[in-house]
Amino acid sequence: MEAADTEWSFEEFVAARGDRLYRAAWLLTGDAHAAEDLLQTALAKVWPKWSRIAGDNPEAYARRALVNTHASWWRRRWRGETPTPELPDVTAGRDVFAEVDLEQSLAGAVRRLPPRQRAVVVLRYFEDLSVEETAQVLGCRPGTVKSQAAKALRILRQHLGPSHVLEVGEQP
Repeated sequence: MEAADTEWSFEEFVAARGDRLYRAAWLLTGDAHAAEDLLQTALAKVWPKWSRIAGDNPEAYARRALVNTHASWWRRRWRGETPTPELPDVTAGRDVFAEVDLEQSLAGAVRRLPPRQRAVVVLRYFEDLSVEETAQVLGCRPGTVKSQAAKALRILRQHLGPSHVLEVGEQP
């Protein structure tokens, strides 16, 4: 493949799958600007290898680059406490989640999951990958995907209530 063909193929891939990859990045980061940075960084890692991966499954490779990049960012991030001068007032009896629609509640709950569980939830339930495809993207065994999904769904049920979260294996 010539350089011009490779560039066009890569551009075509980004045009066709960029929105989907951006959605996955947003679900992983929970922030539009961080998602743009994550996607750009992941695509920058994919580009030099494009001639080798273009014929295989470039979307799986790009997803894996996205998840791995996010994981490396997460590992480097400082998660210490940030002191504040005053504690926020909390109104007694106020159910914050009742005031927020389900989509925002779900996005927030997904962002609170540990990175590995978040990646499994995003790939399995938002990107609609199979257990095997998710395991391939994450570089783990299908059993690990299943156990991480079960743990993540249990946590999501605690945050959102069981009526909003599917059982493992249940179809929407």
